[in-house]
Amino acid sequence: MNTPHTHHAAEPHPAAGPRTVSWTEDDGEHTARWRSESGAPPPARLVVADDRLPADTAYRLVCEGTGLLWRGDFHGARNLLQALARRVDRGPRRRRRTPPAAPAAGAAGDPRQAFHLHRKAQAERARKLGMLLVPLDAGYVIPLRRAPEVRAACTAAYGPGDAPSVVSLRELTGLIGAYEWQRNGVAVPALGGDRVHPRYGVFSPVRGEYVDLVAEAPLPAGTDTAFDIGTGTGVLAAVLARRGVRRVVATDQDPRALACARENLDRLVPGDRVEVVAADLYPAAEAGRAHLVVCNPPWLPGRPSSPVEYAVYDPGSRMLLGFLDGLAERLAPGGEGWLIISDLAERLGLRSRDELLGAFDRAGLAVAGRHDTRPRHPRAFDPADPLHTARAAEVTSLWRLTPRRVR
Repeated sequence: MNTPHTHHAAEPHPAAGPRTVSWTEDDGEHTARWRSESGAPPPARLVVADDRLPADTAYRLVCEGTGLLWRGDFHGARNLLQALARRVDRGPRRRRRTPPAAPAAGAAGDPRQAFHLHRKAQAERARKLGMLLVPLDAGYVIPLRRAPEVRAACTAAYGPGDAPSVVSLRELTGLIGAYEWQRNGVAVPALGGDRVHPRYGVFSPVRGEYVDLVAEAPLPAGTDTAFDIGTGTGVLAAVLARRGVRRVVATDQDPRALACARENLDRLVPGDRVEVVAADLYPAAEAGRAHLVVCNPPWLPGRPSSPVEYAVYDPGSRMLLGFLDGLAERLAPGGEGWLIISDLAERLGLRSRDELLGAFDRAGLAVAGRHDTRPRHPRAFDPADPLHTARAAEVTSLWRLTPRRVR
């Protein structure tokens, strides 16, 4: 049995600068920048590995928290990652006479508990699979046999290269996939099939049902100004402009989203009808009031486990509540706020319908109408998905909100 041939502790540098990872190789000490868009810390221990490493040994090491810095064939690393994934998904082998473990208390029939167990399993899976690492030189070239060209994908995600670095193969694979989405784009039926090109780290409009809701709901009478709060790729701002809204202000606070939205909107909506501005929720008061304010916040209340999860999880429902609380004072007379949100959180026991309606009431808002649609994404029809029951029943809604009249 072959085992890794070097071993050394890896220690992150202080938070004042980029984190690093260190190891011993060829009787020398080596250090490189640690890259992790998920915010994962560098492994506490690091060994150098290649194609001679058996998958069972690799699995034991990653379960112990040991990172594997790959020096073999790149395709061998991909094969090992797949082998590790099979072992992670299979779980630990049990002795033949050991009875299966009982389900966690409260898990059976409890969607909230099932959701939290699912997230815990996802995080553990990501941790273990993130232990297989590949090197990048200062120009984002992978110094391994049969390695793919990744310079453009890494530059799109990380910016210009400046020093050698180490990244998990799992993250690198995600970067490559994201760059293909950015290059090829996503066709949006509500835009006549024109494509939106999402950047790495910006939520992609692959779930088109929420876009269709914005494309089909009746505009408030006289709408000539709209705000798109948390614009992301800019897809909803583009839909509103294509529907004839003369002025759209699209906001976001994420630099990647702002750059992505500007790029898409410059191409999809020629002229100056859409302004993209950096803002935490609403634009500055100088932007005035709008006849329509649209917001598609993250649909699940909860704490993201990594920066890229902020498109899915809204800690403390901050964005949802911030949008609602500021809406009445930013609407022009006769205007409406459109909240696009799924009821998946309700079906998972993370938020009740009464809590959502109570938030409307506290913000001084009344429901003028609601438009519903069913999801069309594959997981809604996959019985093997741990959350299939909730996903299969999920409804996405566009809530039409207006300031409540004071009697």
